[in-house]
Amino acid sequence: MTATGSAGRSVLDRIERLGNRLPDPAILFVWVLVLTWVASALLAPAAFAELDPRTKQPIRVVSQLTGPAIVAFLGRMVRTFMEFPPLGTVLVILLATGVAEHSGLFSAAIRALLRRTSPRLLTPMLLLVAILSHSAGDPGYAIVIPAGGAMFAASGRHPLLGIAAAFAGAAGGFSASFLPSSLDPLLQGFTQQAARIIDPAAEINPLCNWGFMSASALFLIGVGWFVTDRVVEPRLAGVAADGEQADASMIREVSASESRGLRSAALAALAITAVVVLACWPASSALRAPDGSLVTPAAPLMQMVVPILFFLLLVPGIAYGCAAGTVTNHRDVVQAMTKGMAGISYYAVMAFFAAQFTAAFTQSNLGLLIAIKGARALEAWQLPARMTVGGIILLTAAINLLIGSASAKWALLSPIFVPMLMAVGLSPELTQAAFRVGDSSTNIITPLMPFFPLVVLYARRYSKDAGTGTVISLMLPYSIAFLVVWSLLLAVFWTFQLPLGLQAGYTYSR
Repeated sequence: MTATGSAGRSVLDRIERLGNRLPDPAILFVWVLVLTWVASALLAPAAFAELDPRTKQPIRVVSQLTGPAIVAFLGRMVRTFMEFPPLGTVLVILLATGVAEHSGLFSAAIRALLRRTSPRLLTPMLLLVAILSHSAGDPGYAIVIPAGGAMFAASGRHPLLGIAAAFAGAAGGFSASFLPSSLDPLLQGFTQQAARIIDPAAEINPLCNWGFMSASALFLIGVGWFVTDRVVEPRLAGVAADGEQADASMIREVSASESRGLRSAALAALAITAVVVLACWPASSALRAPDGSLVTPAAPLMQMVVPILFFLLLVPGIAYGCAAGTVTNHRDVVQAMTKGMAGISYYAVMAFFAAQFTAAFTQSNLGLLIAIKGARALEAWQLPARMTVGGIILLTAAINLLIGSASAKWALLSPIFVPMLMAVGLSPELTQAAFRVGDSSTNIITPLMPFFPLVVLYARRYSKDAGTGTVISLMLPYSIAFLVVWSLLLAVFWTFQLPLGLQAGYTYSR
């Protein structure tokens, strides 16, 4: 182990010990729920000079420990959980990804892309595939990262380099994507709920960050390519690959049946896209808003983003399976959906407590009070708006070292960040974009990221002494480069008023 690797391992071990002292994210929401109850009871008698922007009256904290409040909380508990914005999105998308994964579509598509790439372009193609794998959800980690190591080993390059590049694209560039993904409406649900603390009529477009995230994908591929070939690869020159050989299943040729399935899946995806385009085309289309727009939050098309993603995953998955022979009847489809839902239990537990906390926090008016007081503090400090947003990015990146789940973090942070920045004139869409930059960039250097131990396991296949410090030393250059370049890209978008996404601006005014 090199001195650099040992130092990285020591730092990361400290972070791991600190993170392990934190409660599970589900219990963390229980703690903040109790804190919300206690704080609301203590602050309810106090009078505050800050005005509620909705009523123009002084803000009053509403105690959540009174008899009526407790009765209302318990009476709404089931409905609060069922109406939790991200929950339905996750459930619906997992049904479709289950079919696409278990039919073999994801695996075949990834291997086809990597197998047809020239060695000279292997790095950017691997980064591209890793970023596109977000649409596959968690299976992307289990397929792309070991495939990256195997492909680099087969091409005569160090397998750890392929693992690092794939991990950088899949986790470090988690929010970057050319295509809409389930993460867009998932985060939008939290953002809209938080924005309504200030403006009850606030509507956030699910694709409010699509423009910025599409451009981000291009830039991160370029940055990742440079870091892989010019920074990380030279450091691996003296590191022996003394582990097992590459897993042949990860680099095997796409079979004739798989190729047939991929063609069928592509035709199915094109057919669905054509149907959506043709349905939107007429000026009188039912998918248009009353003003004829297709991209405003009021447009039915924007309200159908999740169902469209559902069919774009489900139908090609079925088409692939039928053509490749992995789906023979409707029972196979139902079984694949069942397997896709197998991993939802933990998320459902966390979502239950997150929903209760969010509801109590909103009802108490604590979020509104914190937002207005925070806005006053920001105004008193007279920090430039870009410095404020930069602070949000850095704070999110730091918190990400201890809380790995993006949805858990945004559920905690959005009720504070979004209304606070709205109060100083910054849009919810900009705040969400800043969060996504900070959240993604440090995914690859925290052992508390759910798939980090899996990456260590992959690394040990090829290097017997590889451990947590080895992986962190490999991934730190990517993390720093992504954080700096991605933050600068957001600043460029803001300076030149480039579109963040659909119906998204940089400022907020009532």
